Amino acid sequence: MSCLLLPSRDGFNDITFLYTGLLYIALPITLSPIVVMDGEVFDGWMLLSFFIIIWLSDVGAYCFGTAFGQKPESRKLAPSISPKKSWWGFWSGLVFGIGTAVGLHYLGWLPYGLGHCIALGAIVSAGGVCGDLFESMWKRQFGVKDSGRCIPGHGGMLDRFDSSLVAIPMAYVYLALIDLL
Repeated sequence: MSCLLLPSRDGFNDITFLYTGLLYIALPITLSPIVVMDGEVFDGWMLLSFFIIIWLSDVGAYCFGTAFGQKPESRKLAPSISPKKSWWGFWSGLVFGIGTAVGLHYLGWLPYGLGHCIALGAIVSAGGVCGDLFESMWKRQFGVKDSGRCIPGHGGMLDRFDSSLVAIPMAYVYLALIDLL
């Protein structure tokens, strides 16, 4: 759809953006079931755990980033892409993500050792920030403020899941590298 609305008629760029969008959404959706399979059994708790880590990391980043990262002397994470994101928010989100992963480990939702859960919390949190920044960059490219009207005040449906679109593939790569899949 975005290719039809682009003012440019540069075919290469239009096709590139089209396929980037398809890959950006299709890859995490394809990898999600693979990441959360426990042998032949689907482990819904693990999928929910990834979303809980992402969402609580977002909450921590928002709360601390708003409280401490909006001061004039605070450094911004990526001012040209997302001017309100600060390093305060990033590091706070990382701490919240790791803390959430550790808590989920003790609840038995993440079936890995404590060290791997700490790493997963950090990877999923950092991947969430990358996904959010990528989607913000993408929206800026097309001059779009919100990605939809499904959830008023939250920037649209894609804004609720943009973090997972990079975090889940990163979690998959980590789990594949440690050979726990």
